[in-house]
Amino acid sequence: MANILIVEDDKDLNFAYQLILKRENHNVATAFNGEEALEQLHSFKADIILLDLLMPIKSGVEFLQSYDIINEHSDVKILVFTNIDNAPEINEALRLGADKCIIKAWTSPQGLVKLINNMLQPGQEQETEANTPTKA
Repeated sequence: MANILIVEDDKDLNFAYQLILKRENHNVATAFNGEEALEQLHSFKADIILLDLLMPIKSGVEFLQSYDIINEHSDVKILVFTNIDNAPEINEALRLGADKCIIKAWTSPQGLVKLINNMLQPGQEQETEANTPTKA
């Protein structure tokens, strides 16, 4: 069981991810933009942050610029979950400390769960259905 923060501005997707992850017995908190996510992290100790990139108020990249993963929160895993394919935003998110980036449209709910479980248990690599470009 892990603490997972879902940062997704689409309310239906946010709710669907919540259901999927709670069904796997994870503790889940949600935010609908990067600013809300930063506020949530004051009271919610996340193990993994599921982060959309394109959001109002504060984007995923702006969130990463404010949330110093590399120096202050290196134990938190960041999974960028977006529909942007090969965009500069993905490269910037990886440069700022995101661990993986996957494309929403190419990832089944089961693939998402497997990927999150793999991130929680490094060394127990399993094959996933997710397209997972990772940082070099």
